[in-house]
Amino acid sequence: MSQRIKIAIQKSGRLSEDSIALFKECGIKLDMGKGRLKSESSNFPAEFLFLRDDDIPGYVEDGVADLGIVGENVLIESEKDVNTVKKLGFSKCRLSIAIPREIDYTGPEFLNGKSIATSYPKLLSAYLKENNLSAEIHEISGSVEIAPSIGLADAVCDIVSSGSTLLSNGLKEVQKIFKSEAVLIGNKNLNAELSSILDKILFRINAVQKAQDNKYILLNAPNDKLEQIINIISGMKSPTVMPLAIEGWSSVHSVLEENEFWEKIEALRAAGAQGILVIPIEKMIL
Repeated sequence: MSQRIKIAIQKSGRLSEDSIALFKECGIKLDMGKGRLKSESSNFPAEFLFLRDDDIPGYVEDGVADLGIVGENVLIESEKDVNTVKKLGFSKCRLSIAIPREIDYTGPEFLNGKSIATSYPKLLSAYLKENNLSAEIHEISGSVEIAPSIGLADAVCDIVSSGSTLLSNGLKEVQKIFKSEAVLIGNKNLNAELSSILDKILFRINAVQKAQDNKYILLNAPNDKLEQIINIISGMKSPTVMPLAIEGWSSVHSVLEENEFWEKIEALRAAGAQGILVIPIEKMIL
């Protein structure tokens, strides 16, 4: 009987939603019935376990799950012995220090002698040590933002996305200490069959991510400007060039990276390109 790879993902929240969306983009179906803690894919050899994010690194280390998706902050804080297979580029956030809004922040040295409440003592301790700072770490679970207002701590160190939670609790973000994103982690002892399934998953994830980072572009170009335009959009290998019905013009098809898109569009217009169409790419196989 062939094996199914067991994948642990957060049972609720933004990371869960982003993880499920990624697997759907990869063409892997999973049944998300309300309250379900386990689901088998109907079209791929995978079984999904829906768990608390803090538990996922331990389950992967122990082999209860073969793979897992967690935030880097959770992975590092857990200190579990697993492989970091791939950074996934979504669910980005930062671990930051925040203090009451009315207090002036003079720089990292402000933290010397202070008490800091956090759910991430290992990451905070590493930051303090790296910057030769001495502060008392007060470890608590959840709702750390209330600590300064009840006299429990002078500052907090917590995950920040938009910063709205800090503002609503009278705090301001003053020092970013760690940037986090979702990562795919794996058990260090996958057998050959499970490793082969992992390779297929990675192939699909890479195709989805590459598509997200690129745009397909079509344009009309005067033939006397073709060489200049082709130099601007060289594409994966070279652009596709086809003659138009109008003499002296060609249609050019290529792919542009997202981070250089607008700069090259402006250069193409300046070079005489017309009728520029930009199309999202669903999957991109190199």
